[in-house]
Amino acid sequence: MSWTESYKLTWEDFKGEPNYNFNSVAITASGISFSYSIKENNNSVVDFKTEVYANFFPEKSWYKKELANPHILNHEQLHYDITELFARKFRKELEGLSPNNGIKKTFNKINNTINKELGALQDLYDTETNHSINVEAQTKWQLYITEELEKLSQYKSVDSQP
Repeated sequence: MSWTESYKLTWEDFKGEPNYNFNSVAITASGISFSYSIKENNNSVVDFKTEVYANFFPEKSWYKKELANPHILNHEQLHYDITELFARKFRKELEGLSPNNGIKKTFNKINNTINKELGALQDLYDTETNHSINVEAQTKWQLYITEELEKLSQYKSVDSQP
């Protein structure tokens, strides 16, 4: 499912089987999907369209029901919100591009960079919050991501998207 401002995750969205080999209480599987189409004329790129979505994957996301609580759900929501933040950064990067014959390479480079940065920030978030255990750090991250999303609000996912 695609991120929308009007919807917050619930435990019912986590449909995967819990992995008891992990210490984590929950895992949010989220990521960015990117597609494009290119219009050419006489072997020259003259136009393009792109789509970028922040997605949550219910079947790959799971939680341990007996350990779950609202604080952990908020931690998981922020993982999803971080994915949306990078979808917005992606859209902002794409907005500044003009059609050219190297556009596919440019798309791939941006896609790779954004996904690398997304993964690094997700890891830093878990490290600094100790997977939600450090409540003070969790609060700091919540404020930071909220502010960053607001800065890029013109690039937000629209609720009408699939």
